[in-house]
Amino acid sequence: MKTRVGSITLAATSAIGIAVAVGLTFSAAAGAAADYPPVTYDRLTQAQGDPGWLTYYRTYDGHAHSPLKQITTSNVKSLKQVWSYKFPAELKQGFEATPLVNGRLMFVTTPKDNVYAFDAATGKQLWKYEPKLGAESFKTACCDVINRGVALYGKNVYVAMLSGEVAALDAQTGAVVWKKQMFEPGVGYAFSLAPLALDGALVVGSAGGEYGARGFIAALNPDDGNVLWKRYTVPGAGEKHGDTWPDGTQEHGGAPAWLTGTYDPASKTLFWGVGNPGPWLADLRPGDNLYSNSLLAMDPKSGDIKWHYQYTRHDTWDYDGVNTPVLAKINYENKDYDAVIHADRNGYFHAIDRSNGKLIYAKPFVRATSVTGYTAEGAPIQDETKYPKVGTTIETCPSFLGGKNWWSTSYDPEKHLAIVPSLHACMTLSGKSVTYMKGLPYLGEGFEIKPEPGSQGYGELQAIDVNTGKKVWSHWSKLPWNGGVATTAGGLAFSGSLDGHLLAFDEATGKVLWQSPKLASGVIAQPSVFEIEGKQYVAILAGYGGANPIWGGPMAKAAEKIPVGGTLYVFALNHS
Repeated sequence: MKTRVGSITLAATSAIGIAVAVGLTFSAAAGAAADYPPVTYDRLTQAQGDPGWLTYYRTYDGHAHSPLKQITTSNVKSLKQVWSYKFPAELKQGFEATPLVNGRLMFVTTPKDNVYAFDAATGKQLWKYEPKLGAESFKTACCDVINRGVALYGKNVYVAMLSGEVAALDAQTGAVVWKKQMFEPGVGYAFSLAPLALDGALVVGSAGGEYGARGFIAALNPDDGNVLWKRYTVPGAGEKHGDTWPDGTQEHGGAPAWLTGTYDPASKTLFWGVGNPGPWLADLRPGDNLYSNSLLAMDPKSGDIKWHYQYTRHDTWDYDGVNTPVLAKINYENKDYDAVIHADRNGYFHAIDRSNGKLIYAKPFVRATSVTGYTAEGAPIQDETKYPKVGTTIETCPSFLGGKNWWSTSYDPEKHLAIVPSLHACMTLSGKSVTYMKGLPYLGEGFEIKPEPGSQGYGELQAIDVNTGKKVWSHWSKLPWNGGVATTAGGLAFSGSLDGHLLAFDEATGKVLWQSPKLASGVIAQPSVFEIEGKQYVAILAGYGGANPIWGGPMAKAAEKIPVGGTLYVFALNHS
């Protein structure tokens, strides 16, 4: 196993920095760190009432919605930048992390898995952790060498890295508490998600669907990194649903679980999305290919699967099912449901009964031509002419980047609105021969992205009424809309644009009420909203990168002049 200590820098004296590097702990790096409140499971279950932003989606249910209302539709025009931090110039990849805030401390990650801690009110850097990953860690990292953030639990910060390591860091100093190597780097696997901290468990999911790496979800002991359970997302031959694959294909079946899941403490159910099967060319793996493109409801103590729902069967279009499973109470056709709502890559907005996995409704939110609908029993209806063979080419919508990619949806339970960043693009797919080779792309298809016919641009931020599945408002963009969303009880929806602005929308109407001055780069991350000593703040990372500049074709061309490099911005009301 390869282990790298990395380097830790404290923004204090060199003596403290040396002591931290050998594992000593200090509580006086700054006043902010001295009073760090432990993040307990009870706090996480009650996170909706917390002034901070304690976990990736703020709360277990995936709402990305804050109860704070100091900033309102009336006064948001007075929002001003209070501090910013420019990251080192050599970090030119995508900045995709959501800033987490506990007490006065803010934690963010950068490309290549560096972790920074700041005083959230003043912007003072408290410490940084630089793992200094080797080149092999980046070899099979699909779609940029990004990291989406950390998890907080107890007095530690947890980061899952491209190298296959999960590390626990002391939240007050950045000192390494433990490291666990989950796989060797460069062979097809990577970690890019923010871990999810539960009651005595830290849950992670693997990336690597484009390299034939068999996906998995695993839980680690937050105290020492020992693996509590590991669940492969592709069942083996002889296991339940293993017969949905030809024998011998399961070991390289892909189905990565690379985006943070959600959790229902009441039913003690973990919800996790699963990505595309491998190779892309479906002709090489007849069958439904479970659990690819599926939502899994799991027992968090064992990893056992309670039920599954498959959004796209026998996928050949890279329509991952990893987008956030948001927990919501809905009333559809005069019947109440405890539901999971989900905007899928295949172009459909779903509501699923979270007690049993039965489909409530599925309605298109972008143009969708390969998946054409769903049966009354909830099975996807798919156009068989949209499956390419070796030597043939098809055209379909949406593209392999999806009607929505990983960008976080926000859900306001009072207004019953989901605010969904959407992508309007189609593609051609051409079948090609492919053989699995360890550490090499395992696709079997060539592709070309094209604009969606009749659309007003590549990007759309849209509000969907979860009780009906119908669009309430939309905001169009010529460029892709790759920013996640955070809503507030002040009636606002915050989201960033690729052309370099943070915007505040009237959540009820979609009207733009405020736009930040030009940021140093485009936004592909989700904002977070928090309060310190009675003052409300909004934080966002700017730093263009991710999948679009690599795979976006004409969308990448349209955005080619966007500057790169990362900067963290924090805004608050101007009370002067």
